[in-house]
Amino acid sequence: MAPHTVTLALVQMAMHRDKASNVAKARAAVADAARRGAQIVVLPELFASPYFCQVQDPDLFELAEPVPGPTSEAIAAAAKEHHVAVVTPLFERRAAGIYHNSLVVYGPDGTALGMYRKMHIPDDPLFYEKYYFTPGDLGFVTVPTPFATLGPLICWDQWYPEAARVSALQGAQILCYPTAIAWHPKEKARFGAEQLAAWQTIQRSHAIANGVFVAAVNRVGHEGPADGGLEFWGHSFAADPFGVVLAEAGEGEETLVVPLDLSRQEEVRRNWPFLRDRRIDAYGGIASRFGGSTSP
Repeated sequence: MAPHTVTLALVQMAMHRDKASNVAKARAAVADAARRGAQIVVLPELFASPYFCQVQDPDLFELAEPVPGPTSEAIAAAAKEHHVAVVTPLFERRAAGIYHNSLVVYGPDGTALGMYRKMHIPDDPLFYEKYYFTPGDLGFVTVPTPFATLGPLICWDQWYPEAARVSALQGAQILCYPTAIAWHPKEKARFGAEQLAAWQTIQRSHAIANGVFVAAVNRVGHEGPADGGLEFWGHSFAADPFGVVLAEAGEGEETLVVPLDLSRQEEVRRNWPFLRDRRIDAYGGIASRFGGSTSP
């Protein structure tokens, strides 16, 4: 097939306490990415604030905004100004007492092309997301843009092959994973390399199993107490439909601008036809929690 190149930007940021400065930094990154040829820009999970889920504090619900709201409108305006699509993660206030970890994809004219609400919500030390976020109720979605069809997912979703598969079956060409993943500093020396490798491996496996591009966009920097907190490890990357890493960031602030040849998807799927050979008649057990029963 003839090449069909789309240029993707992965914005790896460190966050400040001030929401306005984070939004301004994101807008500047969108402008920079557009100048460098990007057509689709992906921002990190919850980019408008520090990762507040390290603690359970009811006052932190004040960080949430309706959609549309000030943060989403600011990024929509940047998308329109620079004629790019932007994957925009948000702390969404849907109604009193109902909050979501969400994202909106804005098109190059500034209109909202689609929304996704995080489906898998973790609850681990310093990742107390179940306190803040209602699980998503929109299901797994695909969002056509003028440049490519996106399968937007968020952070903890990246560990679930079902999420990647359903998105791919709905026509996603690029799975986008805005992320906030980090080391516990005291555990880094012992477990850090293994954790990073597992994070990269699972997402590359989604690319291979589904014949899609994958873009994982993390934040960077230490957040929380100096003697604890979290160290966000960066390493944002893009992989092609055979899991080949096309570009990878380090552990500092960086915007990767990566050309993706979408014809590669057809090439890979013709030679490794995993979707063709699926036994959809035999997968009923996937809907069970554990064991062979299809009951919850």
